[in-house]
Amino acid sequence: MTDNILEILQYSIPALVSGFVAYYFFNTYVHSENRRQKIELIRDKKKEILPIRLQAYERMTLVMERINPSKLLIRITPTSGDKELYKQKLLINIEQEFEHNLSQQIYVSEGCWTALVAAKNATSRMIVSSYKDNNVASSQELREAILKKMIETAPPSNTGIAFIKEEVKEFF
Repeated sequence: MTDNILEILQYSIPALVSGFVAYYFFNTYVHSENRRQKIELIRDKKKEILPIRLQAYERMTLVMERINPSKLLIRITPTSGDKELYKQKLLINIEQEFEHNLSQQIYVSEGCWTALVAAKNATSRMIVSSYKDNNVASSQELREAILKKMIETAPPSNTGIAFIKEEVKEFF
């Protein structure tokens, strides 16, 4: 009887050890293959979304250029001497430019979007602070005051564009 048990163990133990080794290697192979497939899927998704993301960065660069006060003042000229009306036209144009491209925020990073919103808000504040200047009485004087501020400091949209350029560099 003990001989039978020993004989069974002689055949069973090597079979069990071989089974465990085979299971271990098979399990390792399956995990490795799953990881490789996930990496491949991620790579394929990145290839698909990269052109869309680049297009979003291009659009936001265009928005930053369009809200740049020097370009904004050329595009939107005063229709009367009313500085309040001119200020409103400028601010509305900035908001419209930005709202038209709100959907782009899903393709740019959170930090980039925050920088772009800050640039838009700083541009609006620049216009409002020029409007509040007591020496500004007409729309033409408002225009000149904004241009003088542009000479003193870089437009906020330049900061937004610089942020976009830094992010796009990471793609290449």
